[in-house]
Amino acid sequence: MPTLLIAVEPLVWARSQMAFTLGAHIVLACLGVGLPALLAFAEFRHWRSGDEGWGRLAQRWAKAFAVLFAVGAVSGTVLSFELGLLWPAFMGTFGSVIGLPFTLEGFAFFVEAIFVGVYLYGGARLSPTGRLLSVVPIAVAGAVSAFFVVTANAWMNTPRGFTLGSDGRVHDVAPWAAMFNPSTPHETVHMIVAAYLVTGSLVAMVYAAAILRGRSGEHHRRGLALGLTLAAIAAPLQAVTGHWAGDRVAELQPLKLAAMEAHFETGTWAPLRLFGWPDVEAREVHGSIDIPGALSLLAHRDPAAVVLGLEEFPEDEWPPVPIVHVAFQVMVGIGTGLIALFGFGALGRWRRGNWPTERWYLRAVVAAGPASILALEAGWVVTEVGRQPWIVRGFMRTSDAVTDAAGLHWLFLATLLLYLALFVGAWSVLRYLASKPLDAAQDGPLAQESGDDA
Repeated sequence: MPTLLIAVEPLVWARSQMAFTLGAHIVLACLGVGLPALLAFAEFRHWRSGDEGWGRLAQRWAKAFAVLFAVGAVSGTVLSFELGLLWPAFMGTFGSVIGLPFTLEGFAFFVEAIFVGVYLYGGARLSPTGRLLSVVPIAVAGAVSAFFVVTANAWMNTPRGFTLGSDGRVHDVAPWAAMFNPSTPHETVHMIVAAYLVTGSLVAMVYAAAILRGRSGEHHRRGLALGLTLAAIAAPLQAVTGHWAGDRVAELQPLKLAAMEAHFETGTWAPLRLFGWPDVEAREVHGSIDIPGALSLLAHRDPAAVVLGLEEFPEDEWPPVPIVHVAFQVMVGIGTGLIALFGFGALGRWRRGNWPTERWYLRAVVAAGPASILALEAGWVVTEVGRQPWIVRGFMRTSDAVTDAAGLHWLFLATLLLYLALFVGAWSVLRYLASKPLDAAQDGPLAQESGDDA
């Protein structure tokens, strides 16, 4: 077995580790953006109404956020080390170009951490106004932190802000131009809205499951309502930002668009393909439902517009078309379902004054939680795998950026064990906190509960 592990190329191990750690961290990052926003709203309602129910709701969420923030800090640190350990040529060549957003993200994280400390550990001594004023910067810093990180990924898709000399070194570095590259606006907005959608879906899932088990008090109804409200706002916005992102990909990365749609041949009236499995060798798609002209219309606002096919690009620059196409279909399909689900709930809220509580709807909300994570992961597969074989599109291939160090399989296995311990520990703590009675912890987010929970 060890011989077989060593025989696998370092590129495979490096890609696997990066995919695993990014896929795990991105869920925590979404909660780090979305949960503070919900906390801020709950604290605002408590401050405005004086209703202690809102204060208790915020206190329960604050405890969960503390656990997730700590685990997210560890998983995010692992990712930052991986950039240098796994991709030394990439960081050695382009570190000066993309260093600015990572530096600014560090400042945003420290601001967030400072106010997290103030809010969590000073909550028992702060007035409702003080708690509200301490949690708002957390929500802002979380979104700003996500913005800075995603700008680096956007740059990898549409690199700007430097020239690459014949000696392989970068010259004329313009960090601000690199950070605000053409992909920055749509990628950052699309990701931040996704964070709110995932958070709203997961929070609604937790309270829907509790209500299905018979816990239908005011606390759980409020938690469900807040989660559904955030998700119902974010879901249609995500469709708008997704269409915007698709337009920009069509303009800036036509090869990625062709892979997303499994569009092999250049032509007019390009079809939009639903479902299907691309056969790269035969250059056709099996089992798809084609809507003639729809891709041309969506990409260029003209059903007769020409859409470039994969045939226009060197085959050694094609990404894995089946993976990208299927991931794109999963993302769009689940996103459409979430819009319908939360839109139906919002319509019921508007008509009846309450969110639906029928068991079939609550079960659908429970399913929406993991479905939103699946859509999130599929979106990142489209973004990252759709850029392959480039780590910096057009300038450096992923195979040229990877380390040649031995023993990457042991590093990957160690990372798996670390993340397993982190997530099992976090799950256990969250389960313990959820088991606490609702009338505990009246004095602040991390006040002592029943003498045994600090």
